Amino acid sequence: MAKRYKWGILAPGKMSAKFSRGLKLLENAEIYAVGSRNIERARHFASEFGCTKAYGSYEELASDSEVDVIYVASPHSHHFEHVMLCLGNNKAVICEKAFALNSREAETMIKEARSRKVFLMEALWPPFQPLYRKATAIARSGETGKVIHLNAHFSFQPPFDPLDRKFNLSLGGGSLLDIGIYPVIDALWFMGVPDEIIAKAGFSPTGSEDSINIIFSYADGRMANLYSSFRTAGGIGCTVMCERGNIIFSRARDMSQQLDIEIPGRDPDHFSLLPEGMGYQYEAEEVMLCLDEGRNESDVVPLSFSLDLMRTLDRIRGAAGISFPGRD
Repeated sequence: MAKRYKWGILAPGKMSAKFSRGLKLLENAEIYAVGSRNIERARHFASEFGCTKAYGSYEELASDSEVDVIYVASPHSHHFEHVMLCLGNNKAVICEKAFALNSREAETMIKEARSRKVFLMEALWPPFQPLYRKATAIARSGETGKVIHLNAHFSFQPPFDPLDRKFNLSLGGGSLLDIGIYPVIDALWFMGVPDEIIAKAGFSPTGSEDSINIIFSYADGRMANLYSSFRTAGGIGCTVMCERGNIIFSRARDMSQQLDIEIPGRDPDHFSLLPEGMGYQYEAEEVMLCLDEGRNESDVVPLSFSLDLMRTLDRIRGAAGISFPGRD
C-alpha cells in the first residue's frame, strides 16, 4: 500500500486554498497542518480543509515531527527564508513560483536541499498539465519540425493597491515574477536558455514593474516574444511556431485549457480540458511519487530548470531596470 503523506501548508491564502483543493483529490495526501503568523487565519484554514493542527507560527509547523512535506505559499520575498526554515527541519518542500527573488537565493536553497538529501521542487503549474505534456511530446517528437519562434503572453487588470503583493516592491511585486514567469517558462521549456535578452518595462506608482515586453534571441536565429502586464486584459496563451506547423495553447482563469495543433495539409487537431481541482493535484502527485521512489528532486521540473529560470529572470530584470531594494 502506498504511503499516505501528511502535508503542511505554510501561509494560508488564495494559492494555498487552490493547492489544497487539489490535494483533497489525492488518496495518499492528508492536509495535516497549517502554519500562519496569525493563529486565527490558521484556525480558519484548518476548519475549511480539515487540518488536524493549526499553528500560529511557521517555526511550529516546520518542527512538527508528523509533517512529511510542506507547501510554501508565502510572498516571493519570503520564499528563501521559509524554504530554508523547512529544509533546516529536514522537511520535503514544494515552493510556489517564483522560487526566490534572485538566483543567488535559489542557488543557496538548492545547495541546502542537496547537502541534506531532502526533496525540493518549485511548484510550476504548466509542465504537469495533461495538454502541456501533450504539446511537449508533439514538439519533441519532430512531427512539427524544429521550433523557430514563440509568442507567449499573460495579462490581466487587477485593481491597484500599493500594499498588495502584486505592486509592493518589498514583497517582490511586479508582473514579471507573478505572471510573466509563465511566458518565460514557455520559452525555456520549448526553446532553451536564450543567448541574448532585450526587455523594456513600465512601472506603477509604487515603482514596481507592471508591464514588460521581452525578446529572447538565439545564436541560430530563433526568437521568442514574451509579454506580461497588469495594465491589459490579454489573457493567457502561447503559440509555438515550428518548421512544419504550429502548436497553440491557452488557458482561462479557471484553468480550463485549449490546445490546437496546426500542420499544413491536414485538419487541425483540437483538445480541450477543464481539470478537476484546477490541475494543482498533478504537482502534488509528482512530489509524492518522488518521495515514494526515494528521489530528492523531480525529473519533470528538476532543480536545474528552476535555476535556469531564476538566472533568466535575473537577466530580464537587469535588462529592464527592475530591482528589489536590498535584495539584488
